Amino acid sequence: MARMRAVDAAVLVLEKEGITNAFGVPGAAINPLYSALKARGTIRHVLARHVEGASHMAEGYTRAKAGNIGLCIGTSGPAGTDMITGLYSASADSIPILCITGQAPRARLNKEDFQAVDIASIAAPVAKWAVTVMEPYLVPMALQKAFHLMRSSRPGPVLIDLPLDVQLAEIEFDIDAYEPLAPFKPAMTRVQAEKALAMLNEAEKPLIVAGGGIINADASDLLIEFAEITGVPVIPTLMGWGAIPDDHRLMAGMCGLQTSHRYGNATMLAADFVFGIGNRWANRHTGSVDVYTKGKKFIHVDIEPTQIGRVFAPDLGVVSDAGAALKILLDVATEWRTAGKLRDWSGWAKECQGRKKTMKRKTHFEQVPLKPQRVYEEMNKAFGRDTTYVTTIGLSQIAGAQFLHVYKPRNWINCGQAGPLGWTLPAALGVRAADPDRAIVALSGDYDFQFMIEELAVGAQHKLPYIHVVVNNAYLGLIRQAQRGFSMDYEVSLAFENVNRKDDPEAGYGVDHVAVAEAMGCKAVRVRKPEEFAGAFKEAQRLMKEHQVPVVLEFILERVTNISMGTEIDKITEFEDLAESHEDAPTAIVMLD
Repeated sequence: MARMRAVDAAVLVLEKEGITNAFGVPGAAINPLYSALKARGTIRHVLARHVEGASHMAEGYTRAKAGNIGLCIGTSGPAGTDMITGLYSASADSIPILCITGQAPRARLNKEDFQAVDIASIAAPVAKWAVTVMEPYLVPMALQKAFHLMRSSRPGPVLIDLPLDVQLAEIEFDIDAYEPLAPFKPAMTRVQAEKALAMLNEAEKPLIVAGGGIINADASDLLIEFAEITGVPVIPTLMGWGAIPDDHRLMAGMCGLQTSHRYGNATMLAADFVFGIGNRWANRHTGSVDVYTKGKKFIHVDIEPTQIGRVFAPDLGVVSDAGAALKILLDVATEWRTAGKLRDWSGWAKECQGRKKTMKRKTHFEQVPLKPQRVYEEMNKAFGRDTTYVTTIGLSQIAGAQFLHVYKPRNWINCGQAGPLGWTLPAALGVRAADPDRAIVALSGDYDFQFMIEELAVGAQHKLPYIHVVVNNAYLGLIRQAQRGFSMDYEVSLAFENVNRKDDPEAGYGVDHVAVAEAMGCKAVRVRKPEEFAGAFKEAQRLMKEHQVPVVLEFILERVTNISMGTEIDKITEFEDLAESHEDAPTAIVMLD
């Protein structure tokens, strides 16, 4: 036993639980914890420019590698409220991050002290656990519980709030006697696996829907083995993209209203059986339940009991970690295949491959200003199979999911359910902090990029290099497209005549992203014409390697391009391959199907 401050014990626990990186902003009410971090010197700290940015950095850090838990630290009051969006996006996607906030001394709680707010109550709906620790010795114990909760069952975030006097109080603590608690994860039984495979065996045209739970469980290899031994095609969800390589013979495309492939939707509509593993039947994937489920039977495997039946009742529901389920399913399927008991679906798989080869959207356009589809075509050429893409929401993300290619798990890092603007940039920095070697390409529209553009300075200061592709049409593109239903184009344009860009051909596009990036200590390249693509990608990679800072690669797009999407998976609107003018955007469309 040793006598120490509660915050010194806290840092020892963080080390023992595997924390090596933190993202945050210091302040008066959390300075004791920062003093403990400085004294130990074992945890790298990245100073954010906004606490919400720090929370998204923590998310990116967690999402980058199996087993990671991102740590976000802030002071009392607004620092905690700034973290709420990060907690929400982490909770929605089953991502564990630990948020630690400072708090007013216990005697000043509920007395309207400066920057004192009941952050535990505010955070409770978007966290697995949120607590203000009122006893000093409970600080290391609360952290132990936090890590256990974050890792057990459905993963998720935790917020721990530490009053100033609790942080400073001395306690007796023995770190050598401390051990992380083993997480609890439910597992499919053999009986359940046999029932599931018996149902699968009755199907003519089955599919596996592979969700983000497979990525979380680090079970992509098991998924591929299971798909190969059964011969059943796979539809990954947006959060499960990369669990099976895009060019695998059993990868049948993504399904959905926006981030989907034409062939993926067509295959889903043709199927008669769906085996969902680690997914949540998100509405952007399903559309209306009636259309999605018509003529099909369903199995749903999920780690969280209350996820099963939440959207619709499956024919069989099994509570299990995706990895544990795939392991026992693979064992039984292998036995059945060896014994000749497993059905042959090779004809169905060949039919799915046929759709994948023929039902593609056009990407090759020569127009100036650029069409976004061409940008993604060129990205596929410029970036290798190991590239990690980071993005959040908007037409940039939707088109990226339709046209880019992903070949490995955790190579598509996306805020799936919450989709907060500004998430991309700090999340990419978190991914870089987690892995100094991987190829990282962030993808943003101009508005997402502007939302937290100040975090570029973090990348420059802390030498966190990556390439940030910005597709600039000076519009809130997705909202502009959605406003078509109201026959309007209202308050969604970001264009203005920038008085500082008088000699610039893009002066009317407003913000000079190249100038801002350079002012933040980063590098930037602007692309206006198709013939500039190859040189620009090479230059961006050269600048990143030479200077070890983020490089912004901006593409000047035509103002209006509508991206394929719809209200049902059988009613996706495909748009004619002609750019619309700004003035007639609400009406000048031609539907191809």
